[in-house]
Amino acid sequence: MLVDPLRIPVDAWSDRVVCEALRSRDIGALFRRIGRLTGASQTRIGAAVGLEQGYVSRVVAGRKISSIEVLERVATGLGMPDESRMALGLAPLRRPCRHDMAGTAEQRQGDPAADRCWRDDLRAAVRLWEGDVNRRDLIRQTAFASASYTLPALRWFTAPSGPPLNASGRRSVGQPDIATVREMSKTFRQLDNQYGGGHARDAVARYLHEEVTPLLTDGRYDTATGRSLLSATAELTQLAGWQAYDVAQHGVAQRYLTLALDLARAADDAGLGAEILAAMSHQATYLGQAATGIDLARAAGQTARRAGLAVLLAEAHVMEAHAHATARDEKACAAALHQAEQTLDKADRSGNPQWLGYFDEAYLSAKFAHCFLALGRALPAERFASRSLKMDERYVRGKAFNLALLASVQVRRGEPERACVIGTEALTLTAHLRSARAVRYVRDLQSQLAPHRTRAAVRQFSTRVNAVLGSRR
Repeated sequence: MLVDPLRIPVDAWSDRVVCEALRSRDIGALFRRIGRLTGASQTRIGAAVGLEQGYVSRVVAGRKISSIEVLERVATGLGMPDESRMALGLAPLRRPCRHDMAGTAEQRQGDPAADRCWRDDLRAAVRLWEGDVNRRDLIRQTAFASASYTLPALRWFTAPSGPPLNASGRRSVGQPDIATVREMSKTFRQLDNQYGGGHARDAVARYLHEEVTPLLTDGRYDTATGRSLLSATAELTQLAGWQAYDVAQHGVAQRYLTLALDLARAADDAGLGAEILAAMSHQATYLGQAATGIDLARAAGQTARRAGLAVLLAEAHVMEAHAHATARDEKACAAALHQAEQTLDKADRSGNPQWLGYFDEAYLSAKFAHCFLALGRALPAERFASRSLKMDERYVRGKAFNLALLASVQVRRGEPERACVIGTEALTLTAHLRSARAVRYVRDLQSQLAPHRTRAAVRQFSTRVNAVLGSRR
């Protein structure tokens, strides 16, 4: 289990105040009562339902919720039984999903029952893209909750095969359309690597909303084409999530990544599924959720084995190692790093998908350095951080990360002046990036140098950081 869900007593759903709140759709009253019955804070309730504490506070204070999407998230996050869901005006979970987007009446009647089908995934994706483009508060104020990765990861391994991936819309969809989506993904990915996630994040959301949505909802395609279309869509959705993560919109990133995983599952694309699970692990570990990072990395590893992509398996081992290092488990970290090295040595990279191009010796070295630095082992951290700079210069953000990493290692080794020289290089690159992660690494370096503030080089570096980054954190 990634994290324990909010525990609500079964008899809470028969509580008079709860029942009245459900009938009147008074979510504020519901949150207040659940808080009293469980002792949960607004922050804890928000984490359970995937909403920022400030948003929950406004609901408790009287803000009304009418969006079915929000009500669904509240019901799911609180684990409502079907009777309570229906009192709230929602469909029971035991009812088969409705295939509103099926092309014909025969398809709608013949689709097998399932807890979630690919058409549900499309509807959820279309709502997310539209809400993101229109900057709806619900989307932008979504909070990250590691528990919200549990169900998508479980679905990835256990969901049965759904109805055929075909549709009979008005617009014919073929391989040229899918090739265009993939080419746009490649272009947006290059921009992301060169300028940071904030540079084109809104453009990716608009492209998904304005160009990809019509292909999915009004398209006519057979099963093979449908599978390719969903795979291409999942890839671009994963990139949108990665961009949101890079600009510290962690709740938004989580929603994109979970939807990307659902779409990859529907497309039966195990390789992309492993990559998305690894990205989830990366985010969880970055946010200090080591246990979640480990679980997701292991899920990525199992999926990579199924896909037969050794480089992906090596990536999963690296993600697991980093999560172990964050948890200060040196033995487990060392074992995972050893597995990563062995796996990568045997890997045949000739058939790797283009979205995996970033995973090379430099990337692996940087991850090794992060692990050793987290474990307090400065010498091997310095060796690998130095190797990480022998990298493809197109990955500008990655170079900024690696320079900041090496500078942090120099601080740990008692070389603050050297750290300032290297840190200045990182700052120069970061100034041109729209990346909250890059800014954080430089700010962290500034904090690490604070004990040496009496040195002229450190004072000059800190002054330069404040001048260049201003209020950016």
